Amino acid sequence: MSGLPEGSPSPSVQSLSRMLAGAERVVAFTGAGISTESGIPDFRSPGGIWTRYDPRDFTFDRYVADPEVRANSWAMRRAFFATHARPNAAHQALVELEVAGRLAGVVTQNIDGLHQEAGSRHVIEIHGTAREITCIGALPVDGAPDGCGFTAPHTWALEQIDAGVEDPRCPDCGGLVKSATISFGQQMPLDAVRRAQAEVAACDLLLVVGSSLQVYPAAALPGEARQHGAQVVIVNDEPTDLDGLAHLVVRGRAGEVLTAAVAGIGSDTLG
Repeated sequence: MSGLPEGSPSPSVQSLSRMLAGAERVVAFTGAGISTESGIPDFRSPGGIWTRYDPRDFTFDRYVADPEVRANSWAMRRAFFATHARPNAAHQALVELEVAGRLAGVVTQNIDGLHQEAGSRHVIEIHGTAREITCIGALPVDGAPDGCGFTAPHTWALEQIDAGVEDPRCPDCGGLVKSATISFGQQMPLDAVRRAQAEVAACDLLLVVGSSLQVYPAAALPGEARQHGAQVVIVNDEPTDLDGLAHLVVRGRAGEVLTAAVAGIGSDTLG
């Protein structure tokens, strides 16, 4: 794994290799664009979730109030996992950086769990995870779950529905159960956000991969990284509103860019 791979990486990819080689504490901040290469459409592109479901139907308050919304939400989760997505080359490249001691962790907006499946050990999911369900209580208000603490794999709810239970409830307290993801109008998990902010404040290079940088408070992280003196790199297929904030912008598919950039670091620094 020494030197640059065949195919003459672009100057921007070579610059990314040099920046990764010179960094001591990298944090990756990932969005939907890193998972599209695993076959998971992003929410807004053709074939994405919101081309098949109306996002206005999936607010936290409507989920609590309407059993039909809950039924549609479980159908959406079933469709989400029907892709049988697996980690791709971009996920693997980040694992390689972590194993080498260069990547301190991953902060992700994604709910698919592919970073952990690939082998990343330090992952902060600021929008929750679709791989679990959780009790949110009988009648939570103001977007704040108020459950008893019950959690289970997402398959628990689907098995309940397959067994004829139209509206699964918590087996411990009878409260509503919901995918452990953050819905529109739902309060963000403060612990996860604070841990993400702490990781970003401590890094010397924030590697933003596949995020449109349109959803806050997550989109504030690159600015926070710069305020703390870190370099910011944005890897994305399309322009973002924060490209002007970055020290380096690399256009391209996440898997191709990260694989070439990590390979370009060289065996003398990765092993």
